[in-house]
Amino acid sequence: METLSRHPGFGALFADRRLTLGLFFPIEAYSGDTPTMRDQDLLARRAEALGFDALWFRDVPLRDPNFGDVGQIYDPWVYLGHVAALTHRVALVTGAIVLPLRHPLHVAKAAASVDRLSEGRFVLGVATGDRTTEALAFGVPLDTRGDRFREHLATMRAAWAGRSTGFLPPELGEDGLELIPRPGSGDLPVLVVGRSQQSYDWIVANAEGFVTYPRPPRLQRQVVDELRAVAEAQHKISRVGQSLYIDLLDRKDASPRPIHLGWPLGREPLIELLEIYRSIGIGHVVLNLKYGQRPAAEVVEELGAEVLPRLAGATPVAA
Repeated sequence: METLSRHPGFGALFADRRLTLGLFFPIEAYSGDTPTMRDQDLLARRAEALGFDALWFRDVPLRDPNFGDVGQIYDPWVYLGHVAALTHRVALVTGAIVLPLRHPLHVAKAAASVDRLSEGRFVLGVATGDRTTEALAFGVPLDTRGDRFREHLATMRAAWAGRSTGFLPPELGEDGLELIPRPGSGDLPVLVVGRSQQSYDWIVANAEGFVTYPRPPRLQRQVVDELRAVAEAQHKISRVGQSLYIDLLDRKDASPRPIHLGWPLGREPLIELLEIYRSIGIGHVVLNLKYGQRPAAEVVEELGAEVLPRLAGATPVAA
């Protein structure tokens, strides 16, 4: 995609001059696997007003009681439309649409629709999914997910470009069929979330960015360096984001200790950690507040008042 620098959503997500910060829905601290989804409209608008760069939406079609997490409950496309109407600047990102479970033309049309309705704020994150029971429920053989992922993305790119030969059987030729609407810029930025059963070579060649799981900085640096080397070999820029679970503690200098996929910590160690991630080449961090002990509204206010301004002057390392 040649116009990334002019795409509002992608430009907000991977800024040239700083590390950017996003929030996962639900913006809520809760126990168990199902959030209340209370006050999400207010928190979404407040996050935008405070200067958060992105709001992230997950795709969890079915509740698996053994998995322990149902995301933001609502269908991501319906919820994207709802939040798009409530906000004006913040990027809207899926993290991630489970591509093998859905028909690629449905995904292409939904994504282009959100792109148009949000005036270019939408960034499409896609994945193969990590819940085998969902794939089986949708009739998708487990060993086909990686292949389907690649094929579906190719079909979507063809549809966005107006090439019906990318999705029609060869015997039908062009046949005059066209996906509408098409993205405002003619294409959409795509993020591969997790490896999605793909090589880094394929990811760099076929997507605009890669979002990886949280790791300690020493291990995350290895991921970023490997992706950067692949991108350099392809004469491309590597853009890497990551998720991070946090429990922001009352004491601002409280030291971190491990929790699932993140840390409880005070805001000063959080800023230090984000600076380390920036220094190794992470361009965007999306925070998940599920395991927090404080009300999410209180945490969002502190992040907006005390953390975001400190990140504004930080310049990501060129990757």
